[in-house]
Order: sequence, then structure tokens, then C-alpha cells
Amino acid sequence: MTFLVFSLVLYGATGRILRSQEQRTLQDTLSAVEQRLSPIASKLTVDNVTPLLEVDGSDYQTSAGTGVSLVGGNDESVFADSVIQKLSRADVSLAVYSNKGIELYSTRSEDQPLVKTKTTTYKMIKKGSFNGMIVSAPIVSSTTGKHLGYVQITDRMQATHATMRRLMNMILILSGVALLVSLLMGFIMSRRFLKPIRSITKTIAVVNDEPQSDVRIPQLKQNDELSDLVNEFNGMLDRIQRFIDQQAVFVTDVSHELRTPVAILEGHLQLLNRWGKDDPEVLDESLAASLQEVTRMKSLIQEMLDLTRADQVDVQFPNAVLDLNQLVEQVVNDFTMIHPDFVFILDNDLQGPVWVRMYRNHLEQVLIILLDNAVKYSTTRKEIHVSAATNTDGAAIAVQDFGEGLSNEDRQRVFNRFYRVDKARSREKGGNGLGLSIAQQLIESYHGEISVDSALGHGSSFRIDLPTITPDVAEHLQSIADAQAPENPFKDSQL
Repeated sequence: MTFLVFSLVLYGATGRILRSQEQRTLQDTLSAVEQRLSPIASKLTVDNVTPLLEVDGSDYQTSAGTGVSLVGGNDESVFADSVIQKLSRADVSLAVYSNKGIELYSTRSEDQPLVKTKTTTYKMIKKGSFNGMIVSAPIVSSTTGKHLGYVQITDRMQATHATMRRLMNMILILSGVALLVSLLMGFIMSRRFLKPIRSITKTIAVVNDEPQSDVRIPQLKQNDELSDLVNEFNGMLDRIQRFIDQQAVFVTDVSHELRTPVAILEGHLQLLNRWGKDDPEVLDESLAASLQEVTRMKSLIQEMLDLTRADQVDVQFPNAVLDLNQLVEQVVNDFTMIHPDFVFILDNDLQGPVWVRMYRNHLEQVLIILLDNAVKYSTTRKEIHVSAATNTDGAAIAVQDFGEGLSNEDRQRVFNRFYRVDKARSREKGGNGLGLSIAQQLIESYHGEISVDSALGHGSSFRIDLPTITPDVAEHLQSIADAQAPENPFKDSQL
């Protein structure tokens, strides 16, 4: 389309330029003829016009009846002048008329009537077989100032029309070639662009039929918007698959872990149904055991929900930030108040605010899990060390106790779901084996790492490594989070 518009504009501009050149040529010829004839003082006649327009006056003949010169012999004599030579073209004719409109002289016979005018006029005429320009001008005597007659040049513009036809043919040919090339390129580009779209459609159909399928769209070689779309689509499928897997694991874990407390509740209810009505001791024992199991089930369900949600932090809290220095001191102070029989030693090397891209409640939950485990599994030495410092990669927090410690086998499996070192003791201490799994899932969701170093009988040390961000980035993310936070409806209200 652009090429066609450009070609049409070029065609029109070329036509205007050629017509303008033709008009200037005719104007020059007209001026030359007027200069030759203007010295005549009386009226124009065949006898005084022809010698001025021809070199040899004997080379013309006059029609007695019409007074029109019939050029014979040397046809080129009228074109001896360098300007009038332009009239030698077969498509241009010159005619001179008296002031009464009688033709006195012509180079070629034309059937175009005289255009009488007081000034020089240019007319483009397209009538019948004629398609060209007619230039007419009055002839005025330079000596007497009298109107002597008219001069008219008829130009069929055959060269111009031929040039324009060749140009149009060239435009049509080039337009056809451009159209074919455009169609070919469009076909190639459409196949290239539609291929990943067809892959997306096919993948959607497969996933729709089999949600558990791990089919993904192949990565594209080019780096463009379609490649970004494919990456985002595959990432979306990965997240959906992860959520489906989490749901399946959650259902499996719930059915497995709740089996024991449900069986205990069922046993105590059957016991109450048989003897509890008549035996107060059995009634009290069964009610206490049932309430204990209900409490444990509530704790278990909450922990499993926390574990399931830990994988979704990038969606729920994409712009959350926190000051690591302030949070570590707060959590240690809280545990110092809750457990007065323990000694908590904080070795804080953080200088000023240290910003981490993480939801505050999540890191607080992780620290509570680690400190709570340190308290639970401490033995005679009730001392817990907490250290915090920055390094080249970010910031690190360590929680160390001097309790039971872990064997090599336990250390490798301590972050597994529902894994308990000593199931009997863990049940007594209220553990479900999910705390460290939740902590690991939360830390890794924020691109951090959690590790353990332990020796059996000498205690354990859990270390958290998190990437830090600059204060400017933290301020920017906090402003985004504040803008996206729902407005408090009671913010401006007065009670």
C-alpha cells in the first residue's frame, strides 16, 4: 500500500513536471514567433508572415482561396531558428491568424479551432483523438501598437504521453512484483508468527484434557514479544501445576496426618458411649484427650495451610519490604519476655536499616519457628544465641541452641514434611513436623537459603541467607505496596 501511494504521488508529480516543461518550451517558441512578427506595422498577410518564419521565401506556396501557406520543398526551413526548431516535432504545429481569424500560415494541418484571446492562454484539451495543450496569444505591432492577429501552437504532447505510459507500465509491473513479494513475505511471517500461537493452542488443549500434563511450549529462538509470551505462558502453566501438586499433597497429607487424631477421637467417643455416662473418671479422661486431639488437629491444619500458601508469596506480596535490623531485635525481645528461664544472646552486627524484599510477617514466622524449636529441644543449657550480619551476598541470620542436636541422617531430612526426629517426644512437645518445612518454603520463595549445622548431643545452628536491596529500591517498592493496599474505611472517620 505504501509503495502504491508513493508510486501514484510520483506519477502525478512527474506528469506535472513534464507538462510544466512542455509549457515553458511552448512559451519560448511563442515568444520567438512574436518577436519576428511584431515589427510588422500594417495587417498580417501571407506575404509578410511567411518570409519572417522561413529562411527562403521561395520555398512556400500560398493557397489562393484561403491564404494559407503550404510548405513545400525544404520542410526544415521554418525551423532554422534555435527556438522554433522545437516545432520540428511531429506532434507540434504552429499557426498564424489575421485579426479576423483567417489562417495565414501553418506548419501542419490541425483541426483545432482558433482560440481568440487578449492575453497568452494555455489550455489542456482532451477531445476525441486530441489530447494535448493549445497555447494562444495575440500579435501586437511593436511600432504602431495595433492588434495584428493571433499565433496558436497546438501540442499533442505525444512524447509526454509516451513517457507517462512507460512510467505507468513500470509502476504496474513494480506494484505487481511488490505485491507478490509482500504476499510471499506475509505468508512466511504469518507462518512464523502463527507457529507459536498454534503451539499455545495445542498446549492449552492438552492441559485442558489432562491438567496433570507437563507439556510445555518449546522455547523460541528469537527474542521478541512472542518469545516473551511463550515464557510467560509456560511460567503460568508451571505455577498452575505447582498449585495442583500442592493441592494433591495437601489432601494426601491431611488424610494421612488426621487419621491418627480422628481415630483417637473415635475411640474416646466410643469409650464414652459405653462407660462414660456412669464413670466420671472415664468421662474426664476421654474429654481431656479429645480436646487435646482437637487442639492438635487445629494446629496441624493451620500449619498445612501455611505451608500451602508459602509457595504463593510472589503473587500475594510482590512488593513487600522489611527492615531486618528492627525485626530481629523485636523477635528476640519477645522471646526473652516469653521465656524468662532462657538466656537469649543477640550478636547484632547490622548497621542501621538493612532492607530485605520479604513480607514482614513471613520472616517473623520463620524466626519464631527457629527460636521455638531451639527452646523445645534445649536440654540443661538453656542458652540461645542469635546473630545477624551483612556480607557481600546480602544478610545472614543464625539461631544456635545447645540442646539435643541432630544426627547426619536427621540433618538431611529435617526440612521434610512431617519429619520428626523423635515422634514420641515431638508429640509431647506439640510438634507436627511442619515448622521447618514452612520456614524453608518461605525463605526459598524469597530467593533466600536456609541451612543447618548440627552435632548430636551438642546442639544445632540454623542459618538464613537473604539478598538485600538498596534504600532507594526499598522506598520505591514500599510506595507501590502502599498504593496497592486497600484504603482503610475508618482512616478519616471521627467517632
